[in-house]
Amino acid sequence: MSAGANAARRVLVTDADRGSAIAIIRSLGRAGYQVIAADSSARSVGFRSRYASETLVYPPPDSDPGAFTAFMLDALTGRKVDLLIPVTDLVIYPVMNAREPFEQATRLALPSNEMLAAVSNKDRTLELARRTGVPVPDTFPVTTAKEALQVAERLAWPVVVKPVSSAKLSQTSGVEKFGVTYAGSPAELSRLMREHEGRCDVLLQGYCDGVGVGVELLTCDGVPLAAFSHKRLREFPVTGGASSYRESVALDDALYGYSTTLLREMRWTGLAMVEFKVNGSKAALMEINGRVWGSLPLAVASGVDFPLLLAKLYLEGPDSITSDAENGYKVGVRCRDLQKDLMWIACVLAQKRKYPFMRMPGRMQALRAFAGIFNPVRKHDLLCLDDPLPGIAEIPRIATKLYDKSKSWRQ
Repeated sequence: MSAGANAARRVLVTDADRGSAIAIIRSLGRAGYQVIAADSSARSVGFRSRYASETLVYPPPDSDPGAFTAFMLDALTGRKVDLLIPVTDLVIYPVMNAREPFEQATRLALPSNEMLAAVSNKDRTLELARRTGVPVPDTFPVTTAKEALQVAERLAWPVVVKPVSSAKLSQTSGVEKFGVTYAGSPAELSRLMREHEGRCDVLLQGYCDGVGVGVELLTCDGVPLAAFSHKRLREFPVTGGASSYRESVALDDALYGYSTTLLREMRWTGLAMVEFKVNGSKAALMEINGRVWGSLPLAVASGVDFPLLLAKLYLEGPDSITSDAENGYKVGVRCRDLQKDLMWIACVLAQKRKYPFMRMPGRMQALRAFAGIFNPVRKHDLLCLDDPLPGIAEIPRIATKLYDKSKSWRQ
């Protein structure tokens, strides 16, 4: 479909303050779609994009999911939105909870609730992996500190304390998020488990050293339509988190095979990133991310326009996409989240080690990373010549965060 034809299509993108959402706004805007950039904050940097034809501020979905749902349903109907692209769990959970009204109002660029439930529960994901022959870390489900201490005797320290779900929705308290932590001793494990008791079940895992590799796919009924892969060069927090700097890499046959096996088994339709930890010839599944992933700008910069393909899949059907799932993108492209990468640099320079059992990069690596920021060949999630305002608007926010973080490190 031509850009002129796309102009009749109206797409609403949530969480417009995030780099991944801005990548979607830019991609669809360049293709001629009318893009409504939406967020819970009026200061969202995505509102500055030249490719946003309209902006919309909605009630915070994490603290007031009911108000968010009512507002969004009214906005989708009143603005005659053709497609809703929810970006983060904070939005996805309320949408899942009211799926039927949302589907009556517009098309949802979102896998089915059954599929999302399967990947949001990490225990079910690991069960699927074991059943299909995909390697996983040594993992044991636990609910109490006593159970965890008994299980830890079968694992080597440190251990990974991974909540079964990264978020859950409560009609009274909104969306509650849970993060992965690490324990290097029985005392640490007891403390962390007490924080989860009664709130969220936990998977206790052996710690896997290595490099994070993601295999990103768009599939229809489990059949790949587009694929991409990247490796993490830096993460923030340094102990393990979202990638702050990453590189496109060629699809690894084994990892691609594992990924397509998992998604085909679920008959997955939509976007997904399958994450692995790779150490030499060994790989282990970390999780399946069933929503828009944070490093999406790298895929677009490398030549895989997932946002445009996603819109075509839901608005025009899979036959509108010429499948080129296993090749066709640039390898060696590097892209950074400037805010997270500067935080990584500052943390390494300060040598603040949260977990003494984990290796901390040296200060020289941080200095080289800082110098690399000015390399014009490298890409940025937000800084972009044809749409500069979102990246410029982020700079004062980065300065404030670095200042606040430096104060905490000096204490």
